Amino acid sequence: MSEKKVPLRMCLSCRELKEKKAMLRVVKNAEGKIFIDFSSKASGRGAYVCDNPDCIKKLRKQRILNKVFSCAVEEEIYAAIEEEYFGKQQN
Repeated sequence: MSEKKVPLRMCLSCRELKEKKAMLRVVKNAEGKIFIDFSSKASGRGAYVCDNPDCIKKLRKQRILNKVFSCAVEEEIYAAIEEEYFGKQQN
């Protein structure tokens, strides 16, 4: 029979297609609140970033989320994304 299709998403930084479950989703909901969506089920505009350290750094340096969501994204969001990835790697 046919294999189950693996959902792919494009990383904002490197523009590569990768498995959805291996990426971090950032969401802007209808109220305009931006947050990290750990469940990957929150409603709103989703944007994905992979776990490559260079991608995480580029995301913050170039303020990519500001462009994707067409608004100012607080520094805390970028800091939380870095904490999520770089915090995990040190363990």
